[in-house]
Amino acid sequence: MSFFPKISFQYEVEEYLTKVFRNKELITALGTQEAENKYQSLLSHLSHPPCFTTVRVNTHLASVKHVKKLLFEEIQKQFKGLCVPVLEHPKLQDVLLIPVIGPRRDLKKLASEVIVGAQCGYAVLRGAHVYVPGIVSTSRFVKAGDLVSVYADIEGKCKRGAKEFDGVKVFLGNGISELSRSEIFSSTGPLKGLGVRMVEPVYLSPSFDNVLPSHLFLQNLPSVVVSHILNPQPGEKILDMCAAPGGKTTHLATLMHDQGEVIAMDKIANKVKKIKQNAELLQLNCIKAFCCDGTKALSVEKREDKQEGPPFLPESFDRILLDAPCSGMGQRPNMAYSSTLKEVTSYQPLQRKLFTVAVKLLKPGGVLVYSTCTITLSENEEQVAWALKTFPCLQLHPQEPHIGGEGMKGAGLSLDHLKLLQRFDPSAVTLQGMDINSLQDSREDDLISLANKDCIGFFIAKFIKSNSK
Repeated sequence: MSFFPKISFQYEVEEYLTKVFRNKELITALGTQEAENKYQSLLSHLSHPPCFTTVRVNTHLASVKHVKKLLFEEIQKQFKGLCVPVLEHPKLQDVLLIPVIGPRRDLKKLASEVIVGAQCGYAVLRGAHVYVPGIVSTSRFVKAGDLVSVYADIEGKCKRGAKEFDGVKVFLGNGISELSRSEIFSSTGPLKGLGVRMVEPVYLSPSFDNVLPSHLFLQNLPSVVVSHILNPQPGEKILDMCAAPGGKTTHLATLMHDQGEVIAMDKIANKVKKIKQNAELLQLNCIKAFCCDGTKALSVEKREDKQEGPPFLPESFDRILLDAPCSGMGQRPNMAYSSTLKEVTSYQPLQRKLFTVAVKLLKPGGVLVYSTCTITLSENEEQVAWALKTFPCLQLHPQEPHIGGEGMKGAGLSLDHLKLLQRFDPSAVTLQGMDINSLQDSREDDLISLANKDCIGFFIAKFIKSNSK
């Protein structure tokens, strides 16, 4: 049941992806028609938000039961008494799931319009209000207090400050403008703060703006799974190689009961600052964040033992998470993917450089978890096949919990190996909307099952480094 058009790609990227999802192994296993149906279903899912909002509870500060109660009360307040349940995940004990109501097809489009950028639009579809920096244009006479229809310029073609826009735009719902047009486009410099308060969004999700900030972390479900699979233990030394903004970093520290050491790295200074802010907000003390390019994190010569940060000596870490930079094609919602084929194919060599450093930094017997939020073979299963061939010391291991599907065919991996991988594929479930009546008629088990499948596209592989040199 598509509400939005399928995600669009640049021509070369579309050709590339079509070949990926029509590869010989896949066609042989599924048949041409089934493979094509899955691919088209995936493209439809990617342009829609997941049907659940996932939040991770900071169990370092509060119990899941306590936070669940507070969150339920907050959602009732936001939704004006509408009874939307907050579900506990049976396999992820620190996760709460909130069903998303929508798409709502009966909303009236208004004459007064606000156009926002694509990224702002996607945030609105997942529960956010519109902030001033995200606004690209408004109708001529918009005043503070006006009811306006909000649209996303998904192709980025609307000129800032335009009074009307006839290009490709996607309706996101209606809201109340907090400012006039002249205030939004003030010549004294860019304004900050709330621009439009959404009152009738197409998808009804709770806003988490300043809601229990030290108790909750808004995170996609597979991103929470990753840290559980790494399974850090109190007292260990853990490396999060590409850590910003710190969701997984803070989760790892929480799972270790803030005992041990979590080294978080990112090569962009502002992002490292964000990791430190999140660690402080969640009151976690075992995290040490450094500005460092992960490809340069290995020390080739003896270093001063007192030096805390990178580069590190070989075999310094008990467990390593490599949530690698990737083409990001699994993110949802996304209606127009703008990267070129050159950009898409640039990630595989970078991921291999980072992976090689990770293997060298890992202690014998240690665990390495590799993950991406993309759907390609080259960044996922092909990387696993390459790693097993390149590093005889590595073995694939089962993942716990195993919530996603198995790996995708096409990289020459054995069926046994594919079963050890975890690929979250949104096309594994029929695209469906949710209204309050169908929600109340649904069994909790069925809702959990839907949440496990209808999430972002994601990939996880778990390796153990053998003790033999």
